[in-house]
Amino acid sequence: MSKPNPIHFFKDAFVTATSGSLRYHLWMGCLTFLMILGSYAYWVQLREGLVVTGMTDHVSWGMYISNFTFLVGLAAAAVMLVLPTYILDDVDFGRAVLIGEGVAVSALVMCLAFVTVDLGGPHRAWHLIPKLGYFNWPQSLLTWDVLVLNGYLALNLLIPFYILYSHYKGEKPDKRKYLPFVVLSVFWAVGIHLVTAFLYAGLPARPFWHNALLGPRFLASAFAAGPGFIILVLGVIHTQTAYTIRSVIFDKLAMITTVAAQINLVMLGSELFVEFYHPTEHAESAMYLFFGLDGHDALVPWIRTAIVLNVVATVVLSLHPLRRRRPILLASCALLFLAIWIEKGMGMVVPGFIPGPLGDVVDYSPTWVEIWITGGIWAMGFFFLSALTKVAIEIETGRMVHVSARKGGEDA
Repeated sequence: MSKPNPIHFFKDAFVTATSGSLRYHLWMGCLTFLMILGSYAYWVQLREGLVVTGMTDHVSWGMYISNFTFLVGLAAAAVMLVLPTYILDDVDFGRAVLIGEGVAVSALVMCLAFVTVDLGGPHRAWHLIPKLGYFNWPQSLLTWDVLVLNGYLALNLLIPFYILYSHYKGEKPDKRKYLPFVVLSVFWAVGIHLVTAFLYAGLPARPFWHNALLGPRFLASAFAAGPGFIILVLGVIHTQTAYTIRSVIFDKLAMITTVAAQINLVMLGSELFVEFYHPTEHAESAMYLFFGLDGHDALVPWIRTAIVLNVVATVVLSLHPLRRRRPILLASCALLFLAIWIEKGMGMVVPGFIPGPLGDVVDYSPTWVEIWITGGIWAMGFFFLSALTKVAIEIETGRMVHVSARKGGEDA
């Protein structure tokens, strides 16, 4: 009987990811259809150039970078499961930590995809390669962002692979081999979002971003939206699969989400006070976002909706009797996720360019090309997450193991 090797593992993982119930195939088929639509829109963008997007010389970052910024936080939120499971030995999170790392991997894949489409074409990515392009390390914060994102992706692939591969072989993972990387990933998770925040905060010519509170607020919003999204994923897994998620896991994640959401609201209130108590010319970007400027108010409905959803979700989550009811918890997490996606995406990126250096106010609205590409990338992320989750569940429940491990168990 042959010994297990990575080839066997990936072969069995592929078979597992491509097999399942009719409902699973319909779900993956819908995601594939959305990815095809996104690919067509991307082909149009490659053929015509970035002129088919709503971005201009005035607003050069739009929906792509907005989603990138949000997803970096979603990826960093996996640390809220990794830290208590691997370092603090919290056994409750043990059944959910691999799902959280799957969320991180999927979010990072989407991050890299959004950066690629924002470049205008993958052929321009060579500028980010050391020695070949203009990497500008260590002076440029952008190069630090490239390093931390790819490094964090590698860590979140390496650690779960080792653990799942060990279980696949019927062995217990050696903690000495993966714990150092776990500790590194905890600090790396904080670093990826702080570096992204520093990209914005380090631009003094953009007063809307030039804020010392931006980094901490990025982390607070990430640790609210990220665990909230993981709660939604675990809710689907609990109801749609045989992999049971204990109530204590939902309760602990809900508490993390609630505290982070409360801190995020306090920071938002602090920023609003500074901007509007004694407004100066540096508050014009915030004025444009919340009230409109010179008749331009494209983002006002969006940010007001986000604040209402944020407040409602945070208040509901803060009430223990409501938070403990599963349907209300899931609905609140969905509202919070949507609110932070709006606030941290379009509500943070676009206003930084308005008004321009000469005082001109130009509205930005995404075109159908940007919307379809964005939808396709999100579908790709959910496709990866669904496949990774299915493989992890099959291994953790003992249904996907190498034949030698199964034979050994039967002999014992």
